[in-house]
Amino acid sequence: MAVALGGRVVNADSMQVYRELRVLSARPGPDDEARAPHRLYGVLPAWERCSAARWRGMALETLAEPEAGPAVFCGGTGFYIEALLYGLSDMPEVAPEIEAAARLRREALGGAGFHREVALQDPALARRVPPGDRQRLLRAWAVFEATGTPLTDWQARPRPEPLEAWTVLLDPPRAHLRARIEERFRAMLAGGALEEADRLRGLDPDLPAMKALGLPDLHAYLAGEIALDEAERRAVFATRRFAKRQRTWFRNRLRADAVFREDWSPALLAAATAGLPDNFRGP
Repeated sequence: MAVALGGRVVNADSMQVYRELRVLSARPGPDDEARAPHRLYGVLPAWERCSAARWRGMALETLAEPEAGPAVFCGGTGFYIEALLYGLSDMPEVAPEIEAAARLRREALGGAGFHREVALQDPALARRVPPGDRQRLLRAWAVFEATGTPLTDWQARPRPEPLEAWTVLLDPPRAHLRARIEERFRAMLAGGALEEADRLRGLDPDLPAMKALGLPDLHAYLAGEIALDEAERRAVFATRRFAKRQRTWFRNRLRADAVFREDWSPALLAAATAGLPDNFRGP
């Protein structure tokens, strides 16, 4: 689509921002990158933390590039896309030592105990966030500790005006998607996923990059804890489960202008761009 519109592809996937995750995040390859300019792929090291707010700032800088043509945002992190389109409430800065204290507190209390403590600080968030959602609970605890105000109160503050966008949702049949997930992970293994995982051993497991699908399972294999076929089975299962949640999110929350349930093709490209407003097209 970026080629057809004379524009550039902009990453909207939370894992593809990390340069050390080229294989495991299925980043575009050299052939793809040669067809159109690509932005925000591999721009951060794995030991840094990206957030929706940080990514949105980078995305807005990309949108401001002079004479760059239309920006085609591509990726499956719904919260990033929502943040770009509808903005984020002003959020407080949280000092690194408070973030570290949150992680220590969770370790001391355990997942369920930490969830109960967050529920005392921010009942509304705890009702919709399960104990296993480590990252969001850590953020809620740290924000409350830093400000004395629940995260949900911060999130309820006014947001900027929404951006104008043309959205296309690719929603293939479930059976087709399940098969593609299995094929893709096998291709990742053949393409160097194990070597990539090995280079990331030793980093803080709480880092966002270390949550990449398949990475914990390959680390378990490299540590001699499970066989490779078991690591593959777990990775494929986790990816399918994630894809199910992802599809539900996009169906319920993305106001798509066009929805396609087939493989991407020239015919679908023509259909996807048929209703595109003139101001979204390139020169």
